[in-house]
Amino acid sequence: MGNCGTREESAVVSNAQVQQLNMLPSFPAKAGNPLSDKKHSRSVSDLSDPSTPRKFEDASKNALLYTHVIAFTLFELETITKSFRSDYILGEGGFGTVYKGYIDENVRVGLKSLPVAVKVLNKEGLQGHREWLTEVNFLGQLRHPNLVKLIGYCCEDDHRLLVYEFMFRGSLENHLFRKATIPLSWGTRMMIALGAAKGLAFLHNAEMPIIYRDFKTSNILLDSDYTAKLSDFGLAKAGPQGDETHVSTRVMGTYGYAAPEYVMTGHLTARSDVYSFGVVLLELLTGRKSVDKTKPSKEQSLVDWARPKLNDKRKMLQIIDPRLENQYSVRAAQKACSLAYYCLSQNPKARPLMSDVVETLEPLQCSNGEISSSSMASTLTGGRGSYATGGMPNYRMHRRFPNNVGPVANCRSPGPNCSPGGPAACRVR
Repeated sequence: MGNCGTREESAVVSNAQVQQLNMLPSFPAKAGNPLSDKKHSRSVSDLSDPSTPRKFEDASKNALLYTHVIAFTLFELETITKSFRSDYILGEGGFGTVYKGYIDENVRVGLKSLPVAVKVLNKEGLQGHREWLTEVNFLGQLRHPNLVKLIGYCCEDDHRLLVYEFMFRGSLENHLFRKATIPLSWGTRMMIALGAAKGLAFLHNAEMPIIYRDFKTSNILLDSDYTAKLSDFGLAKAGPQGDETHVSTRVMGTYGYAAPEYVMTGHLTARSDVYSFGVVLLELLTGRKSVDKTKPSKEQSLVDWARPKLNDKRKMLQIIDPRLENQYSVRAAQKACSLAYYCLSQNPKARPLMSDVVETLEPLQCSNGEISSSSMASTLTGGRGSYATGGMPNYRMHRRFPNNVGPVANCRSPGPNCSPGGPAACRVR
């Protein structure tokens, strides 16, 4: 997909910018470690093959042990990717190429075994050093279950690399839109929506609020349990402070996801992220891309085609992904569609806060065959993010609306369209 605006070319790194990285907590190289003395003292054939399957549970536990950002040498990263072999490529984007790798004590003494993804800045690409530095600064200081963990970085000569925890199931974009994949079940989609919403809510409510600015399906990665984690913070911006209402900046992001007021004025607020979330939620509900040139002209823009139907009880079910047949109740679908409708409001102030979005999505989750009783109780008592199906919540005033999802809500056995390894398809009765 195209970009809303041009991205800046790679910038020349300054000493002051590199020194910013030294302020991050770092995992030092051990004294006497031959790899820390720089190049070619170890053969790549000595290292574990990252293609070898490992237990997901072990990888998850080891990822939790990495509480500091590691300053890797270029040689170490060349080693774990077998000199960036072409068959180790996981994908390519505006930043550059992403390779799989595997770190352990063979790379550096003291490292726990962990599969990783190594992102290499394309020196001739559209995203440059400034965005690389932004990502290191933000992810180096932020920790949340719904943000991809930054394990380390490399800043050596003109080389810029980032090392993340490896996400076994790849991007949400691939699961939704690749024809060869098994369709995600309703329960899995709602779980992914909630996880992504929690990640955005965490950023917006941070001590120094952060606007993500590039929320889209390709930046939502999934672990082995389909837990959603936000990645790619190169375009993130510190939010407005004090009496300021917005951040003025160049329009950058992805066409089809960016909020209309941001595209028109360059005024960026947290509600711009809410609009982008609405687009992704709409993609989850319909199984369609935000922009699809293969569709008839009136259906190429997903928002333009679907939004008028989202608040119409007779029409909204017509846009639900037909692959989800019999996996959801009408009321659950109406609740999700109404949420998307308000997230996509043309008036930014009419959109909900991400904390409201989280509260609205929680009752739609399945856990061991039942909707969470605590979530249901919160919704039935008029939680801030809840509202009656077809109602019109006033998110600006946090007005409370009752919810009409009945107290008896059960999940049945998953249907044939359930994703392997994902949560069971949920029916709210």
